[in-house]
Amino acid sequence: MKTVLLALAATLTISQPSLLAADPSLECSISNDNQVKIGDCLTTTESDVDGAVNLALGFAHDAAKELDNITEGTSSVKALEQGQSDWSAYRDAHCKFVGTTFGGGSGTGIAIQSCRIELGRLRVTELMKFSQ
Repeated sequence: MKTVLLALAATLTISQPSLLAADPSLECSISNDNQVKIGDCLTTTESDVDGAVNLALGFAHDAAKELDNITEGTSSVKALEQGQSDWSAYRDAHCKFVGTTFGGGSGTGIAIQSCRIELGRLRVTELMKFSQ
């Protein structure tokens, strides 16, 4: 129960509407005054979001496994694993595209990291829907 509450708290922190609406690079610009510091902030934020995705994925996996046990099947876990793999590929490809829209300029890396953070936050919200 404690783990579920911790995960819920992490999810609520990451998926607050105000955070979903804000651009991660803008969030990091509040207390950082140059691209290097903004990049460092984004790296930390991306790591935190990746951790939240993994935590939410674990909860969704547990729920899928429980469903498969009840139905004496294996399709739920397999579908979740395939979906996560496909989502990861989509995130990487889409954020690479976002980076290309900066024409190789100095904001390219920041744009890619911001994209990965935004999509990761959305993924946490989606995974948590299926972890109950």
